Amino acid sequence: MNTSKSLRSLFLMGTILGGFSAPLYAQATAPVATPTVPTAPAAPIAAPAQGQIRSIAVRGAERLEPETIRSYANLVPGQTYNAETLDTALKDLYATELFADVVISGADTGDLVITVRENPVINRIILEGNKKIKEDKITPEIKLAPRQIFTRSKVRSDVERIIELYKRQGRFAATVEPKIVTLDQNRVDLVFEINEGDKSKIRAINIIGNEQFSDGRLRKEMYTKQAGGVLGLFKSNDSYDPDRLAADQQKLRAFYLTEGYADFRVVSALAELTPDRRDFVITYVVEEGPRYKFGKVEAESPLRDFDDAAVMQGITIKAGDWFNAKRVEDTVTAITEFAGAKGYAFAEVNPNYNRNAETKTMDIVIRISDTPRVYVERIDITGNTVTRDKVIRREFRLNEGDAFNAIRVKRSQDRIQSLGFFQEKLEIKQTQTSPDRVVLGLDVEEKATGELQLSAGYSSLERFVFAGSIAQRNFLGKGQIAQAGVNWSRYSRSVSLGFTEPYLLDRQVLLGGEIYRRDYNSFNYIGNERNRTYSQVQNGLGIRTGFPLNEYLTFGGRYKLVQDKISLNKTNFYSDLPDDGTDELKCDPAKAGQYLCDEIGKRITSSVGYSLGFDNANGIRATRGQRLLLSQDFAGLGGDVKYLRTTVDGTKYKALPKGFVASLHLEGGYIHAIGENRYPGRDPIRITDRFFGPQLRGFDIRGIGPRVRRVRYDNDGTLLYDDSTVSDALGGHAYYMGRLEVEFPTSAGMRSLGLRPSAYVDAGSLWKLKSPDLSDFGATCTLRDTNGAVTDQVVVTPGTACATGYTRTNGYKEFFLGNSAKPRVSVGVGVNWTSPFGPLRIDIARALMKQEGDDTKFFSFNVGTQF
Repeated sequence: MNTSKSLRSLFLMGTILGGFSAPLYAQATAPVATPTVPTAPAAPIAAPAQGQIRSIAVRGAERLEPETIRSYANLVPGQTYNAETLDTALKDLYATELFADVVISGADTGDLVITVRENPVINRIILEGNKKIKEDKITPEIKLAPRQIFTRSKVRSDVERIIELYKRQGRFAATVEPKIVTLDQNRVDLVFEINEGDKSKIRAINIIGNEQFSDGRLRKEMYTKQAGGVLGLFKSNDSYDPDRLAADQQKLRAFYLTEGYADFRVVSALAELTPDRRDFVITYVVEEGPRYKFGKVEAESPLRDFDDAAVMQGITIKAGDWFNAKRVEDTVTAITEFAGAKGYAFAEVNPNYNRNAETKTMDIVIRISDTPRVYVERIDITGNTVTRDKVIRREFRLNEGDAFNAIRVKRSQDRIQSLGFFQEKLEIKQTQTSPDRVVLGLDVEEKATGELQLSAGYSSLERFVFAGSIAQRNFLGKGQIAQAGVNWSRYSRSVSLGFTEPYLLDRQVLLGGEIYRRDYNSFNYIGNERNRTYSQVQNGLGIRTGFPLNEYLTFGGRYKLVQDKISLNKTNFYSDLPDDGTDELKCDPAKAGQYLCDEIGKRITSSVGYSLGFDNANGIRATRGQRLLLSQDFAGLGGDVKYLRTTVDGTKYKALPKGFVASLHLEGGYIHAIGENRYPGRDPIRITDRFFGPQLRGFDIRGIGPRVRRVRYDNDGTLLYDDSTVSDALGGHAYYMGRLEVEFPTSAGMRSLGLRPSAYVDAGSLWKLKSPDLSDFGATCTLRDTNGAVTDQVVVTPGTACATGYTRTNGYKEFFLGNSAKPRVSVGVGVNWTSPFGPLRIDIARALMKQEGDDTKFFSFNVGTQF
């Protein structure tokens, strides 16, 4: 009996979480206890030297069958045993990680009793303290789960996995403390208490061994940045990332190779955690080596029609220049494209380097592999469920059976992208089927080509204005454009119906037409309030055609016939003028201004025009190339209006390093009256034919250009610059506008959301208008009869009183403003967002240079949807 007690005490083991913290009591509803599990079983010492097992009994099993436990112990009746045998059995049982406590007794009699206490079952797993990494990110990394057996080794493994997640986010000070809450029926809740800690920043980046370039210059080449500084709050790359550390070494090497240091190498890169475990200090040890120049530059080509001399024409590297690996890479790319243009689609271009350490020169031999000319076997197009096959094929610049041409393949890709029917970054893939055959494959992903657009703007003066239109740019999948527009805003309404066939009778000839009615109400400002002035109603039709002159140059012609009528609201702007000899209401210059009264009437415009366009940009959202457009319209083929209107428009796109995209946009226009002025003393161009653009961000709609400001007198003859001041935009004969815009690179997450931010500078002006007749009178004294009819009116100077019986209406003084070619300038930032409810553009702009009379606008947005 004493021997049995001794064995039992020797086999008793430690607690299940020996090194863990005390159990968590916060959520416990049952008594809490820490389960115990032996850490290392002790060898039995009181067992006989040798005996035979007579029986094996199992006690304490709840979930496991006794036979299963006996099999884990590898003990069977009739087996000879000793102290070592029992010790091995004990270790085997603990190795299963199913038991918190195991005792083997009865060694003195051979009737063995295995008493076990099973490990608890996990009821649930609780995460506490995790804010930066959400539960749905941590849970998949944890191997333990509810209804599994609780084991210490698995808990430790899960702790390590959670800490690794935080390390990936740069939180190296994060700690995880597992605790258990004991429940009934041998169950536990497992709680991971997480202390996330602060993000481990890069406190310093030290470079040792650099003599030619300073630490600061080299840090600019790295992805990783030091924490702190003026822009510290906006940095996202100042935390430690092992992958970024490796990438920075490649960046350093690439930089030195562009500066001629061909032997440069990073000896070591060490990231050390500071003692407080909050930050890292990164130290690079580098060897710069000597600087090399280009030596002999040669070419070797076995191709018959692309020989050594032809290859050398594409090499811009010259002996004596400083060695630059980037220039070599660009040369290889250019020669590969040249070879592709000659039909050698799979020609391999390899630069061979011969370093001369004594002369510090690098000889370059550009070798081209021997490869046959390649022909297009076929063109495969997949993914187009709406767009018809021929709509895509007609944009290819080479056909099946043609000699392969890499430049034409690239141009085909750009033309298909420019259709606007498919996803961005479309690519034509090349698959070699034989040494001289290639299959061109295009897998497209169609996007919505129907557009339901809503536009809106807001400023302190304009308030909200909305407009909408509907169009289908790929009608019935044939590439045709059908549009039916119904636009409405506070100041304009229009209905239009149009159709365009870009390939008439399967030939590259465009034919389109449109009919429309437009009802436009112009406006002026009285103080900060918009008020309607003249109304313009247009009924018109137009036809247009176009065809390409070459691959990039197109010509288009058009004809328009328009009837328009300009009128003023009689209640607001008409009066019974006593000196005209009639009782009919007339446009009152005192209310509307002579410049508006002169525009009233109905006219017909018959015009013919043309456009000449050049476009080699790579798609709608271009990153390279340019678009140029020259347009002229001549009005005078019948009708009442004669003029020549000329506009030019051009945009240049360029991809910049590190993912930036720059665009430079220039445009301008001029309208010239033809023939004798039918209305001497007035401007020869009607207000409805003048330019009211450009639309500069930072300025309101019709916010720049010539205008008349009418300022009211008070009873004393003082000009009152208050809410009664009127500002009428009159338009101009000439305008120009320039815009420099830079689109920022974005993270993968922002790109997936369709966000494209940019910053810009806008500059432009609208001017060249004949000064209208301006009024300046103090007051109008009016005498009426008993029926209210006007019998006399007298205009008096400012401050003069009216005679007895006359009623007084204070007058005003008019100023002509804004008629100057001096530029208006604004700067701003904006973002394009492909939102769930359609494309959205938001702009915040500030006017830096303006002229007297200009109206500014700080915020605007434009939103639409696609179907």
